[in-house]
Amino acid sequence: MPDPLTVASGICAAGALLSSWQLGRRAVRAEAEIGRLQAELTAERHAASHDPLTGLPNRRAFYRLAATLLTDCSGRPLVAVILDLDDFKQINDRYGHAAGDQVLISVAERLATFAGDNLVARLGGDEFAGLLASPTLDRRWIEHATRRLCDMLAAPIPLGTMTLRVTASVGLAPVHGSQLTEALNRADAAMYEAKGIGTTRPDRALRDTAHLAEC
Repeated sequence: MPDPLTVASGICAAGALLSSWQLGRRAVRAEAEIGRLQAELTAERHAASHDPLTGLPNRRAFYRLAATLLTDCSGRPLVAVILDLDDFKQINDRYGHAAGDQVLISVAERLATFAGDNLVARLGGDEFAGLLASPTLDRRWIEHATRRLCDMLAAPIPLGTMTLRVTASVGLAPVHGSQLTEALNRADAAMYEAKGIGTTRPDRALRDTAHLAEC
């Protein structure tokens, strides 16, 4: 006949193992829940600061990130860029909003490729902005970079069985000190001036030349 103490000890040991297993399961579930909540929080933060269509930072995030860059740009000159697509409404009217969305996605991808590690954002609609670190404010370098950007944007955009070409009006202005708003206003004015030129100027871009170095 089994010893009652031995049986009791076995029951206690089994109970301890069961409790330990249950605690382990609870710990795993708790870690999984924490991970899920952290992922949801990260997703919510990303959604609050990024444009849902293009994935670029939105207007609010652009100004927040730009303010950080202005305090830590390693002494390199910064150039504010404002970009607006030409006659974008006609694309939506003629081909539909799905085509318009694809155009915006393509433009955002090309702008991000052009900018590299620099900050670019979708401000809203068909308007984009950037804050680019430049090795110099030499006019020739800025004009070369602008032509390259316009060429990238003008490349055909595939839309199913057809392709579209879009042009953009671009304005650039150097940032002096921490005067980001002033630079963006000047870039915006240059962009609207470029848009007013019409198709007589192929690259549809203007620089705030009064503030660029002559070299």
